[in-house]
Amino acid sequence: MNTNEAVLDALKNSDKPLKTAEIAEATGIDKKEVSKAIKALKKEEKVISPKRCYYAINE
Repeated sequence: MNTNEAVLDALKNSDKPLKTAEIAEATGIDKKEVSKAIKALKKEEKVISPKRCYYAINE
């Protein structure tokens, strides 16, 4: 599983929007790598930010 898939998986399994640090903790991936993945996923419109610094799946 690559970083993007791991981030999406963590967000899917959460019942609320998560911060980068929470995603990093849940996946065991470095926070900087999580940030890169989120940036890419936002560009693909798979992830949204409902409020500043929180991320959720774009349904």
